[in-house]
Amino acid sequence: MEKWMHNKKILSGVVIALVILCATTALIYRREGGFDQVLEVGIFAGSNWGVANANSYVIIDKAVAKFEAEHPGVRVHYYSGIRKEDYSEWFSRQLLRGKEPDVFMVLGEDFNQFAEIGIMKNLEPLMDQDPTFDRNAYYSTALRAGQYGGHQYAMPYETMPTLMFVNKSLLSREGIEVPDNDWTWDDMYRISKYVTKDRDGDGILDQFGTYNYGWMEAVYANGASLFDENGTKAYFNDEKVMEAVRYTRQILELNGNKKVTRDDFDGGNVAFMPLPFAEYRTYKAYPYKIKKYTKFQWECVTLPAGKDGGNTSAVNTLLMGISDSTGQEKLAWEFLKLLTYDEEIQTDIFRYSQGVSVLKKVTESAEAEEILREDMEKNEKVIDNKILGEVIENGVVTPKFQKYNGAINLADNEINRVIEDGDNLENSLRILQRQINQYLRR
Repeated sequence: MEKWMHNKKILSGVVIALVILCATTALIYRREGGFDQVLEVGIFAGSNWGVANANSYVIIDKAVAKFEAEHPGVRVHYYSGIRKEDYSEWFSRQLLRGKEPDVFMVLGEDFNQFAEIGIMKNLEPLMDQDPTFDRNAYYSTALRAGQYGGHQYAMPYETMPTLMFVNKSLLSREGIEVPDNDWTWDDMYRISKYVTKDRDGDGILDQFGTYNYGWMEAVYANGASLFDENGTKAYFNDEKVMEAVRYTRQILELNGNKKVTRDDFDGGNVAFMPLPFAEYRTYKAYPYKIKKYTKFQWECVTLPAGKDGGNTSAVNTLLMGISDSTGQEKLAWEFLKLLTYDEEIQTDIFRYSQGVSVLKKVTESAEAEEILREDMEKNEKVIDNKILGEVIENGVVTPKFQKYNGAINLADNEINRVIEDGDNLENSLRILQRQINQYLRR
């Protein structure tokens, strides 16, 4: 009995020693980065495009599972529940603590500043040294959205073109066909003038041509540039810009003294409204379709072309970057590439988000078209994926320089005032250009 107890003590001691040895080995292994490396990722909940999204973590969770399976010993961690409106503040706090994520989403309003002060890593070397990577797989506009000073500081994750919503029911009632995708300013003005009227005979206009069509939409469609590439000079006195602002004023004058609202469009009383593709994705499908736009049928087309431009509109892109201070550059690049370059993950953009894939092959695929068609009624027209691809590829990317946000806000306020007050355009834009140039030189 004593011998058995003695042997039991020896066995217990051996077991304890083995446990300590394994724990020590695991700790050393972890410290050397061979086990349970943690890759921190910064993301926000919900949609980047201002529409409902109940699946905001599905794509990231699938990507994490795939990445961890392909990289044994690596764990990807992100904080859930951070709202988009709180994300910039959350990221700033992490930055001040020296704990910014290795890979993170970059909001459009933050990108220029992040690139300017060196928060994001220049991705050019990683792109050039990766034999499995081809930048030509992306839409050029989506890729340019992540460039600053001629270098790639962020990769596109999902993109969002602007399209023209067309009230098909209103036009049909007026005996007008939905415009083709090569329509022009003249077409929109003619249709808007015809449909703007007082339908109930009370002396007040209650049906309109456009809502939310502004001078910037006209500038993009007229082939005009507002700034030089480096953001050192403004071109608001350019003839193309003047034509665009003049056209915008003419379109708005059709509404008389009535201020057209979103409620007018939602109620079926406006023919045209520019909106991001996300609204098309959301409100063409159930259950959200029954909450909005049930009073009329509608479709999407390109924005009308200006005299000197094309059917061009703004393209916004949600970006993702790598921290310049990351200690896991290779892993961070591989995960960033998985999210933005993997065709399976990018196809999920169509399944679980309202955006559009940044990869040409995915967006223009039969699978993407089928996904778009899934939740729509059989008689609903699905936007042609080739047209969608053209709108993205030929779209306008917001200029990338540090003072852009301040300059464009100053210009927007002044031009809207000039349009509303009826001031002389030539003089007003000449003065505005001088003011903007002074702002840029400060």
